[in-house]
Amino acid sequence: MGSKNGGKTTIILRCLEREESPKPTLALEYTFGRRARRHNTPKDIAHFWELGGGTSLLELIRVPITSHNIRSFAVVLVLDLSKPNELWTTMEDLLQVTRNHVNKILTKLEKTNAEVAAEIKQRKWNDLQRDHPDYELVDPFPIPLMIIGSKYDLFQEFDSEMRKIISKTLRFVSHYCGASLVLINHLAFGYDKSKSVSVDPSKPLFIPAGLDSLSQIGPPPASDSDIGKLRANTPWELWKKVFEKTFPPKSLRDLQDTKDPAQDTQYAEYEVDVMRAEKNQELERYKRNASKSWKEMDFDSD
Repeated sequence: MGSKNGGKTTIILRCLEREESPKPTLALEYTFGRRARRHNTPKDIAHFWELGGGTSLLELIRVPITSHNIRSFAVVLVLDLSKPNELWTTMEDLLQVTRNHVNKILTKLEKTNAEVAAEIKQRKWNDLQRDHPDYELVDPFPIPLMIIGSKYDLFQEFDSEMRKIISKTLRFVSHYCGASLVLINHLAFGYDKSKSVSVDPSKPLFIPAGLDSLSQIGPPPASDSDIGKLRANTPWELWKKVFEKTFPPKSLRDLQDTKDPAQDTQYAEYEVDVMRAEKNQELERYKRNASKSWKEMDFDSD
């Protein structure tokens, strides 16, 4: 999941070693891949669910994450580095909805399978040792999380101070959520766990979960006087306000698609427009009916 047109499909295709051109993702799409760990051994199967539309289809997050696969599920959040004004809103909205859904599943599991629920809750702390200085200050995501910053080639063209603010903020977000962080070129995806940590803001970042710290990240990129004027109850709120002061978030209207050409009078065609109006009415009826059924549906049932 992640930024609209942020390169999610490209990353999946590269991961699956498929040589094909990416197509726009419609709603929620599924694919899978097989790979053997060693020669003449059974192949592992990886299931990929991709959420399209940026933050416009948040409710669909509930579909692939269920109590049946929660133990083997991981979230990959792809953020478009070339659009910093959309970055925080996209990141926060997607993570919040996913976290809430996973926590609901865990609450149900505590009643039906307390052992599994306890295992999952404990596992989120595995990357952060108890003697880590930030152990009491962070709030790890309930399931494994990787944050990928895409389109690094465009990001490199930014002013060095802007790059520093974005990089530093992503380091904080990833560390706070117990996530791994990787900044990549949108066409060059490679993930090698043996690779050494890279925190140099002038280069692509590579920081596995649990190997960063608030002291190494440093304070939010703002003067002491500016920070003193900000009202924040948590480190998360403080970093958000500092980041959005430099990169004001776009309004919901700005994040919507551009004007629908079907509504432009210069393209008017009577017969086509009549048919379109009928289809729009059918779509609205479908949305109302679907909304009712979604609310009544138990997504954790077989």
